[in-house]
Amino acid sequence: MPQHIKDYSSHGVTFGIAEAGAGRDILYLSSGMWFADDRAFVERLSGHGRVLAPVLPGFGRGDPGRGLTDVDDLAYLILDLVETLQLKDALLVGASFGGWIAAEMAIKSCNSIAAIAFIDPLGIKVGGREVRDIADLFGLPDADLRARAYVDPSIFVSDVKAIDDVELERRMRARESLARYGWSPFMHNPKLPGRLHRISAPSLFVWGARDRIVAPSYGRHFAERTPGSRFVEIPGAAHFPHIEQPAATLDALLSFADAHRAARR
Repeated sequence: MPQHIKDYSSHGVTFGIAEAGAGRDILYLSSGMWFADDRAFVERLSGHGRVLAPVLPGFGRGDPGRGLTDVDDLAYLILDLVETLQLKDALLVGASFGGWIAAEMAIKSCNSIAAIAFIDPLGIKVGGREVRDIADLFGLPDADLRARAYVDPSIFVSDVKAIDDVELERRMRARESLARYGWSPFMHNPKLPGRLHRISAPSLFVWGARDRIVAPSYGRHFAERTPGSRFVEIPGAAHFPHIEQPAATLDALLSFADAHRAARR
């Protein structure tokens, strides 16, 4: 099903929203990683509801949103979107960096959210000061980064000569913006763990069993800090189970969402 990009403006910031499908509201927050393309997963999701996938400021063409400086800003921006579009009983899905944004949204308000599916989210610090919980996304050699992110690194085409200018621009914008929003502290909010108890929507943590960007142990700690959450590992996948094992990932999050949807009726 084709995705239609619409412009949305909020408090002086304009960004695009990819929309596809019909039915229940599904808000999808992309991984934000330049070495991942999750558009095919959005297409799969659109077979199960009306999917809204914001192209966050700085990650797409147009307004880079220079006035937005951290993930908290993005969380409020998307909460404004939820209110403006009057989403109800939405399934919120956030992958990697998008999962961090979803968590920051959820600690503020879950009023319009029926369930949350976190896919290998970033956002917290688990180990001590000298322990690296999250791989050095900007310092690792490309081959090492791909090996950590994928069970099958060939999924990602690393030869820039083999991709078109549009894809190259997408990657460069994503890399720059990810650094702007998450550089310091590196890809986490020190205050987030102490606020996870505020998440009132049922939450599922879906994790690639072979993730070496953020290990499953990191995910289990994240889930343990989130009330009433469930943790599921996806075999044969690393940091992007929705890309490497889309069917299993989709089945896990839809089964979870459907169960809680039925329980509310």
